[in-house]
This record gives sequence, structure tokens and C-alpha cells, in this order.
Amino acid sequence: MLQLFYSFIIPVYNRPDEIKELLTSFLEQESNIPFEIILVEDGSSISCKSVVESFSKQLNVHYYFKENSGPGLSRNYGMQKAKGTYFIILDSDVLLPKDYVKIVNDKLVTAYVDAFGGVDMAHCSFTAIQKAINFAMTSFLTTGGLRNTADSADFFQLRSFNMGISKEVFMATKGFSKQRFGEDIELSHRIKKMEFSSCLFSDAVVYHKRRANFNQFYKQTFNFGRARPILNKMYKNTAKITYWFPTVFIFGLFVSVLLSFYGILSFLAVYILYFLLVFVLASVKEKNIKVGFLSIVAVFTQFLGYGIGFFRSQVRLHIQHKSIKETFPKMFY
Repeated sequence: MLQLFYSFIIPVYNRPDEIKELLTSFLEQESNIPFEIILVEDGSSISCKSVVESFSKQLNVHYYFKENSGPGLSRNYGMQKAKGTYFIILDSDVLLPKDYVKIVNDKLVTAYVDAFGGVDMAHCSFTAIQKAINFAMTSFLTTGGLRNTADSADFFQLRSFNMGISKEVFMATKGFSKQRFGEDIELSHRIKKMEFSSCLFSDAVVYHKRRANFNQFYKQTFNFGRARPILNKMYKNTAKITYWFPTVFIFGLFVSVLLSFYGILSFLAVYILYFLLVFVLASVKEKNIKVGFLSIVAVFTQFLGYGIGFFRSQVRLHIQHKSIKETFPKMFY
């Protein structure tokens, strides 16, 4: 039987409280499968060292501090320090279900893959805003469920809040590139190009807290949107017509509102029905009307941020003919 030793790689920046919650969820794992935890403090001014030390007798956890370089290079730093044969990468704002390690190990032992991506969802204890943002990020009504479904039978775009790669993959790819946004998708493309196997583990769930208000959520999705055309240009034939959906959605909403002033209401009615469906599905899913209302705000914020960011990069790349770095300077270190 295949035996693997897992190294969990977790970059953290100024979030000791999150680390305490995450390490507590490690303590609650219902398996005896061995693993280590590598915490990489990315130049934080608020250290989590004392929090990590408080778990050192209960968990095989290692703490490292380095100068700030962003999460991608911090993950690489952690993987260089790790002793595992398989690296599992998590964001600091997730919690693990009690069976997470067992599920991942069972999957890899049964049908080994070089890299995997897991899914995210909201925990019942999360705030209404966190649940609403989670709905916006994961619902088939917004992203088509893309984050939690495979693009095809043999490829899944890894996302760094919940993903795994073998040591062999890390050695071959050298890990994450020097990008601030979209670095996980960029690594996915390189993994595919090198013909490593990759798939979705739909049962490998993390609870993703996403400690953000709507203003922060807008900025995050705006940057996601700005990064996508650049990734499409870096890796030919990866562009999809569906990436235009948020931009078309926002433009269509604007036009629909204008037409309504001239008595043409049919287009606006379509949008009202859409947001009503968002409200109903989110309310039913979370059994909370407040989450339903907040999900409307979250979905609008997501489409506005991503749509504007995506369109801005498209214009800079393909109309103004700017270079990749000129298009989005803050994407690169």
C-alpha cells in the first residue's frame, strides 16, 4: 500500500487568531495518519509565533519567519523546509472538517494523482456576510460552480486555499511564480503543461471563512478579474467565453436600468428575476433570509469587481497593446 507523509503548508500574514482556529481543527482530526504543519510568517507585524508554540506539544508544527514576499513565495519557502512526500497547501482562514486528512489520504492511496484541488464551503458558525460571500463564490448561479467542479475529466484548476501537490511536482515546477494574483491558476497551467496528473477531490472540503467586508470583497474580485486576461495571454488557448460573463452582466444591467426610464422594462425584469433566484437559493441553503439579502449584495459586488477588472485588463492588453506587467503592475513582485 502506498504510504505518504503529508506536509501542510500555510502562509500567514498578521492573523494569529486564524491560526489558532486552524490549528485547533488539526487537533480534532479523526485519524492517526502522520503529518507535519509548516507555518510561514510572511513578514507580519502581528506575530503568531506564541500561538504556534502553544500547540507544539500536541501537533508536529514548525514555525518560520521570513521577510514579506507574498503568499506564493512563502508557500515555496515552506515546501523547501518540509519533510513530506506530499504537500497540502491551505490558506490561513480555513477550518478543517474532522475527516479531512483521512479523506485526502484515502483518495491518494486508492487512485494516486500528482496534484489535487479541494472545495470550500461555509460552516454553520460563520457570519451572515461570510455565508453570503461564500454563496457568491461557489454557487452555479454565479461562477457556474467552477471553483468546486472540474473543468474537464482530466484537469482541475488548483486554488491555493485547498490544494495538494507531490514533492515531485514541486521539484519539477519550482512551485509558485512571482505573482501576487492568480499564482495558483498559473501553477495549474504549468502542472498540466508538464503532463502531471491533476483532479478534483470533491469530498476534500475546507470551511473558508473569508474575513472580508464588501469593500474588501470588491477589491479582491477586481484583482481576480484583472489577472485573468493576463493568465490567458501567458497560456494560449486557455481563454473561455464564460470569463466575459461578469462584464456582460454589469454592462447589461446598466443598459437595462437606462431602458427602464423609457418604459422598456423587460430587460430589467430578467435581472430582477435573477436576483430573486439568488435570494431564494441562498436563503434556502443557509436557512436564513438575512443571508439571502446579503447574497444579492455579494453577487452584485462580485460581478461588478470582476467584470470591471477583467474589462480593464482586456482594454490595456488588446486595445492599448500594453505589456503584461504594464497592464497590471501590482500583479508582479
